[in-house]
Amino acid sequence: MAGQTAVVVIGGGYAGVMAANRLTRRDDVTVTLINPRPTFVERIRLHQLAGGSDDAVVDYRDVLGDRVELVVDTVTRIDANERGVTLKTGGTLAYDYLIYAVGSGSADPRVPGAAEFAYPIGSLEEAKRLRDALDGTPAVTVAGGGLTGIETAAELAEQGRAVTLLCGGVLAPSLHASGRRSVAARLAKLGVTVLDGPGSTVTAVTRDTVHLGDGRELPSEVTVWTAGFGVPDLATRSGLDTDALGRLRTDETLTSMDDPRIVATGDAAAPSDRPFRMSCQAAVQLGPQAAETVLSRIAGEEPGPVHIGFAAQCVSLGRRAGVFQLTERDDTAKRHHLRGRAGAMIKELICKGIVWQLAREARKPGGHTLRAKAPKRRQISRTESQPA
Repeated sequence: MAGQTAVVVIGGGYAGVMAANRLTRRDDVTVTLINPRPTFVERIRLHQLAGGSDDAVVDYRDVLGDRVELVVDTVTRIDANERGVTLKTGGTLAYDYLIYAVGSGSADPRVPGAAEFAYPIGSLEEAKRLRDALDGTPAVTVAGGGLTGIETAAELAEQGRAVTLLCGGVLAPSLHASGRRSVAARLAKLGVTVLDGPGSTVTAVTRDTVHLGDGRELPSEVTVWTAGFGVPDLATRSGLDTDALGRLRTDETLTSMDDPRIVATGDAAAPSDRPFRMSCQAAVQLGPQAAETVLSRIAGEEPGPVHIGFAAQCVSLGRRAGVFQLTERDDTAKRHHLRGRAGAMIKELICKGIVWQLAREARKPGGHTLRAKAPKRRQISRTESQPA
C-alpha cells in the first residue's frame, strides 16, 4: 500500500508484544511480528510449568492487536544495508524500521558437564524438558541462588521433593537482607537444603553428581541450571555493535549505534552501555518506548530518552507464599517487604496483570502509560563507536 511504513519486530516476548501493539497507533504503519513459536510464553511462569502447576502460554490472539501480522519463524540474519531480515524457512522480509526484541534465555554454562547433564529453564522448551525429567524423581538439585533458582526450588519442594539449592554465593543477592531472611525461612519450612557461600559454587556436573568449589561431591538425580541468563547472538552474527554479552548497543533513545532505523528493546538492549536488569518489569516499559522512538522518527521528530523506573522485586515461594520486595526506582532494594500468603497473592496478581497490560495495549494502542521521570543515567550518543 502506497505511503505505508513497514516495521518488523523480531521477538514476541513482553517487550516485543508491547512494541508491536504500540506501533499500531498510526494507520500508515504496517507491523510484522516474527517469533519462533505460535503462542506467547509467560516466562515468569516457567518454573510453574516445570512443576506442573501452569502451562505458561497465552494465545497471541489474546495479547496482539488485530493489525499486527504474526509470522511464526526465526530470523537468522539482519541485513542493515538492504533493510531486510532472512528467515530460517527461507526468503526475506523487508523493513523500513526494525525493532530488535529477541529477549534472553539461559546463559551458556561454562561449567564442565553442565551443558550435557544439567537442565536449564530459560525457555518454554527447556522447562518442558525439565518437567519430563522430573517425572517420578524424588530429589532435585538447583544451581543458582537468584530469584529464578529460588522460585524453582520452592515450587518443586512444595510438591514433596527433596531439594538442594546451591547459591554459589549469597542467597537472593538482589533482595534486602530482611527479604533474604524471609526467603530463607520459607525455604527452610519447605525443607529445602540451602548451601551458600563461596564453597557452594558448582565446578562440574556429571550425570548423577554435582561438584562444588570446596571439594564436596553431591549426588544429584536431576540438576536444574538457573545460574544466569544470556541473549541470542543474532545481532553479533549480523555484524551489529554489541556489548560483551551480545546485547545490541544503543543510545538513550534505544536506537542502534550503527543504524537509526534499528531500535532495540527488552533484555537484548544495552542503552548507554548500562542495560537494565533483565526482567519482565523492565521489558513492559522498554517495549512501548522503543515503539515511540520509531513513531517519532516516522513523524520527523526527535525521539525522547528512555525513562523507566522499578517499583519492586517479587519472588514466589511455592503456590502459598512469596516475598514482595519494595525497591527504589533504580532497582535498589528497600528494607520493607511483604511475605507469606500476601506476597504470593501480589505475585499472582502481577503475573495476571502483565497479560492484562499486553491485552489492553492491543485494544487501545498508547494506553500503557509511560513514566515521566526516571533515575538519572549516563547519556551516550550514536556517534560514539566504542564502549565506555
